[in-house]
Amino acid sequence: MDDKLLKIRHSLAHILAGAVLEHDDKAKFGTGPATDNGFYYDIELSSPVNEENLPKLEELMREILKEGFTPEMHEITYEDAKQRFKDQTHKLELIEKLNDEGAKLSTYTIGNFTDLCEGPHVESSKDIDPEAFMLSNVAGAYWQGDENNQMLTRIYGIAFESKADLDAYKEQQEEAKKRDHRKIGKELDLFAFSPLVGSGLPLFTPKGNIMRKELEEFVWELAKPYGYERVNIPHMAKCDLYKTSGHYDKFADDIFFVKSKKTDDEFIMKPMNCPHHTQIFASQPRSYKDLPIRYSEVTTVYRDENTGQLAGLTRVRSITQDDAHVFCTEDQVKDEVLAIYDIIKNFYEAFDMPLAVRLSTNDPEEPEKYLGTPELWENSINTLKSCIEEIGKEYVTEPGEAAFYGPKIDFVATDAIGREWQLATAQLDFNLPERFKLEYTDSDGKKKRPVMIHRAISGSLERFLGVAIEHFAGAFPLWLSPIQVGLVPVSEDHAAYTQELKEKLEAQNIRVEVNAENISLGKRIYGFKGQKVPYVIVVGDKEVESNEVSPEHRDLGKLDGVNVDDFIQKLIEERDSRALAPTT
Repeated sequence: MDDKLLKIRHSLAHILAGAVLEHDDKAKFGTGPATDNGFYYDIELSSPVNEENLPKLEELMREILKEGFTPEMHEITYEDAKQRFKDQTHKLELIEKLNDEGAKLSTYTIGNFTDLCEGPHVESSKDIDPEAFMLSNVAGAYWQGDENNQMLTRIYGIAFESKADLDAYKEQQEEAKKRDHRKIGKELDLFAFSPLVGSGLPLFTPKGNIMRKELEEFVWELAKPYGYERVNIPHMAKCDLYKTSGHYDKFADDIFFVKSKKTDDEFIMKPMNCPHHTQIFASQPRSYKDLPIRYSEVTTVYRDENTGQLAGLTRVRSITQDDAHVFCTEDQVKDEVLAIYDIIKNFYEAFDMPLAVRLSTNDPEEPEKYLGTPELWENSINTLKSCIEEIGKEYVTEPGEAAFYGPKIDFVATDAIGREWQLATAQLDFNLPERFKLEYTDSDGKKKRPVMIHRAISGSLERFLGVAIEHFAGAFPLWLSPIQVGLVPVSEDHAAYTQELKEKLEAQNIRVEVNAENISLGKRIYGFKGQKVPYVIVVGDKEVESNEVSPEHRDLGKLDGVNVDDFIQKLIEERDSRALAPTT
């Protein structure tokens, strides 16, 4: 988000608070930040607000803008702040926290509302287009994100620099609704959820599992030439593993614990795979001649996400990662990261999803959030910067977005309707090798620590599948489609030849389904089209007699009189090249 848009959105959060104050003069205010597409404010209300109230609040906001204002900032002492916000319980809590941290306190007055705030804001109301924002929805939110705290009302808004930008966003959102992977996934019978299994635990049907396996094998096909080897680890481990790694203390609230009735041991359902992989490395002596060692695995991890955060396949509790970890020397890091980039680039090209690059670093002002010394972090960040320079792509730096053990290069993919998804990543880690005392014998006979690189290509199969469903709107390229060819015999007289054709296709590992139901021919054809099958072939007298087919492609229409063997060869080429569309 650029600085101008940040100021607009942050200022609108304050204007929203002022409008709410006119609606409810007893309201107690929490916080109101800018977001990726707008703003929100968390408020304790004595007079409830629902979505029917939003047009009125929007009207009040526009009145505040019409009256005009210039934001007024005043530094304020701790005692003055307590007096100024004596009736605002949530602000008093923030004041105490900021005072304990030694932070300077300041207020901003915008229109009729004065807030505890450090900015930034627009210079005047003239910087905000009154037609370029809207209030979108109302939700509940725990104060400070803690479920042990009071539930507040969160009012969301959308905001852009111009009405045209807002209209484009609204159009994108309408298109996103049509592409919702939860809706399409149900229509195409790809996955299901069950209350008996639990929230956030998707069940993949045969068709959905085909897609998962295709994605898994594609990543492996790209990674194998770079020397990766497959490993396999259990889905749980003793707590000691994660205490050593640091994950236990860092993510205790997100961990599923398992207690053995036969021993006193406490186990954890693994929330990540890297600690297990360190133990494979540590299982025998290593020499510099063995490095790099590259362990690859597609396996599920488990995280206790809040129920309210779960969202179809894009936010789940069982997360199947296409995970890999590289153990190498410092001199080998750049080559390994560049190889990872090649894998990522080739993967996303197959989906026609452009990539942007983000360098995620630590926040030096909050060192307690990270493992390792400042020197280690500086070294790691500089190493990744040199990798990005070698790649030759522009990048942005995002302080505070690093993993707790090291900086990372995040690759942000853009889908068919312009949304951005952070999926692939390469992460540098000097910390876990130190914490687990991993070592190899160098050429001088001395013991040294390896560097560890964490990498993911699709991110997780669940999330990527959700993104891919929406990216293609369910109309998948041939290689990814659960059903690649649909066969529709005109009558029972054509059943034998249809079966023969099916067997010919299946002999080339082409996925085929026959619809010979006792319903009209049109309904059977429409059934395959509704499932967005790439090719549908009607089998009648002409096909039986000529050994030719007239397949109808989902997008290109009917192809008349194609020799069966030639058609099969065309399918093989389209599938094996992972083409987005057939060549005509």
